[in-house]
Amino acid sequence: MKRKVTVVGGAGNVGATVARSIAEKELADVVIIDIADQKAAGIALDIYETCPIIGSDSRVIGGSDWSAAAGSDIVVITSGKPRKPGMSRDDLVRDNFEIMKSIAPKVVEFCPNAIIIPVANPLDAMAQALYKLTKFPRERILGMAGVLDSARMSTFIAMELGVSVENVTSFVLGGHGDTMVPLARFSTVAGIPITELLSKEKIDAISARTANGGAEITKMVGTSAWYAPGAAAASMCEAILRDKKKILPCSVYLQGEYGIRDLFVGVPVKVGARGMEQIIEIKLSAEEDAALKKSAGAVKELVDVIGM
Repeated sequence: MKRKVTVVGGAGNVGATVARSIAEKELADVVIIDIADQKAAGIALDIYETCPIIGSDSRVIGGSDWSAAAGSDIVVITSGKPRKPGMSRDDLVRDNFEIMKSIAPKVVEFCPNAIIIPVANPLDAMAQALYKLTKFPRERILGMAGVLDSARMSTFIAMELGVSVENVTSFVLGGHGDTMVPLARFSTVAGIPITELLSKEKIDAISARTANGGAEITKMVGTSAWYAPGAAAASMCEAILRDKKKILPCSVYLQGEYGIRDLFVGVPVKVGARGMEQIIEIKLSAEEDAALKKSAGAVKELVDVIGM
């Protein structure tokens, strides 16, 4: 039986990018769900019409009928108000929480065994909301944040050093926002720690740019980024659908790991067919641990706002 991925909010830029990436890689059939049903159907048809060109046998449909999503293996939730210039992720929390409250019952009804990948901001708070609203096991809710944040950091490192991005591996912990924690000593170029290749000033500048990566693009294009976030979510889908056991930074519900409890925070996770299969714990320095706890505190403030 062919696998199925539903992309909620798929008529938007991020959702359409996720849907297209999954179809292009022939990972699964794709269902695009959106309240803008005609646009969702049109985007789905456009993506489906690319499949003969690229040699993919994925089927793609779209609309507002949740019955088409029934039995999905993964539900990627990109629905939410986009960030505008001058807005922080924090500004979005109440509005997007209301959207999650409308989506969660549909996921429970039609996709009770699915793995959920939340993408909407503020990411960690929305993941926590979906966890509480759906009552799914924590292994089946993985927030997309760290894959994107690490990709941004890797890009900036490659730009600074003039090397291939394929040589760069970056490591980012914490909430998806201004308090995220890029870890330089675990970030490498061809296995060489960047602390051996770049000055502290350069590393600090790259870390700051990484933390503000979303705001930088929002300022330039007038709305939230979509290509990199969409590709990041699709890569998580691939790790699940192909049972890769791939270690990816994801926002997951911590129960004492890293000294944090009852909160979604970004950490390295082994991702496979069951979703979160293992949380990878590393020993942090006192400074790194303090930064992670500060980031978790910022997430908790948002979670408290929505009572989750």
